[in-house]
Amino acid sequence: MRDIRIERWAKTLVQYSLYIKPGDVVAIHSTLEAKPLISAVYEEILRAGAHPIPLIQLEELDEILLREANDEQLTWLSPLNVTLAEKATARLTIKSSSNTKSMSNIDPARLAKRHQVGRQLTGTFRQREQAGDFRWCLTLYPTLAYAQDTNMSLREFEEFVFDVCMLNDSDPAARWKELSVQQQRQVDWLKGHKKVHILGKGTDLTLSIEDRIFINSDGKRNFPSGEFFTSPVENSANGVIQYDIPSTYAGRPVDGIRLVFKDGKVIEATAREGQDILENMLNLDEGARYLGEFAFGNNPRVTRGTRNILFDEKMGGTVHLALGSCYPETGGLNKSSLHWDMVCDLRQQGEVWVDDTLFLKDGKLLIS
Repeated sequence: MRDIRIERWAKTLVQYSLYIKPGDVVAIHSTLEAKPLISAVYEEILRAGAHPIPLIQLEELDEILLREANDEQLTWLSPLNVTLAEKATARLTIKSSSNTKSMSNIDPARLAKRHQVGRQLTGTFRQREQAGDFRWCLTLYPTLAYAQDTNMSLREFEEFVFDVCMLNDSDPAARWKELSVQQQRQVDWLKGHKKVHILGKGTDLTLSIEDRIFINSDGKRNFPSGEFFTSPVENSANGVIQYDIPSTYAGRPVDGIRLVFKDGKVIEATAREGQDILENMLNLDEGARYLGEFAFGNNPRVTRGTRNILFDEKMGGTVHLALGSCYPETGGLNKSSLHWDMVCDLRQQGEVWVDDTLFLKDGKLLIS
C-alpha cells in the first residue's frame, strides 16, 4: 500500500510546482530507488493530460564513465539530452542516490571537465525558461545513502523529508502558498536597497544588490524550498566569509570553507577538508571565482545540517552564497559551469544589515 504522503507529494509536484497542462511533455529524471514516487508522478501527469517521459538511470554508469572514458567521450554531449532540452516543456528531477560516495575517488579534474559538458544544456533550458516555454523542479527521495549522510535511520530521514516538504498536511500546496505570501513581504521590502553587510563568526563580508531582483522561492523550482535569492553585483563582494554548515561536492566532504573576496573575486580559499576539490572548482572557468547567488534560508522546518544542499540552503536563520553561474532573471551577469551553494549559519551569532537597517539577527528576520 502506497503511503498517502507519496500521493500528496506527486500531486503537489505536478499541480503546484510544475503546473502541468494538457499536452505538456514532461521528462522525469531519476533512479529505481525512487520507484514509488516515479509511479505516482507518472499517474498524475497522465491525469493532467500531459505526456510523461521517464528517464530512469543506473547511477553506477556515471562512475564508469568518469573512470573509463577518454577526453572525447568525457566531453561528448548526448543528442538525446540536446533534443529533450529543446522539446520538453517541463522537467522533474528526483534525486535518489543509493551511494552518495560513488565519486569520492574520482580525479577532481575529470569531475570538473564533465561538469562543463552541461553548460550548453543549461543555457538552452534557461533561455526557454525565460521565454516561458519550460518549467523545472528538483526534489529528493529518501534513500539509505542520504540517511547515512545525515546520521539518521532511513525511517527518521523519511519523516524528516515528509516534514520539511509539508507533506504531513492534508493540503501541502496551501502551506507552500502561505510561506510564499510571507516571503513576498521580505522580497518587496528588499526592492530598491543597495548594500548587504554580513557579520558572523569568522565572517565580515559586504556586497551590493543594487538594481538586482530577489526571487521568492516557494516550492516550485526546489521541493522543498523556502528561500529568497538574488545575484549580487559581480564585482562588489569584499571581505571574508566562513561557511559552518558541512558541505559536499560529488560525494566528497568539503568542510570549513573560508573565502576571501576582493572586488567580487575569490583571492584566497581554504578548507579544513577537501582543499583539492575547492581549488579545482574555483579554477573551472573565469566565472567560478565570482558570486552568482546570495540568499536567505527561510524554511522553519529545516533545523539541522544534512550534507545535502537541497535542504541545508533552506535552513531558517542562515544565508547562502553560490560561486559561479547567476540567475539572469535577477539581473545577474556572471557565467560559469559551476554553481556551488555554501551555507553560513547565523542562528547563534550573526547579523545581516541591508543599507542601514538590521534585517536579520541571530537567525531571526526582523522585517515582517
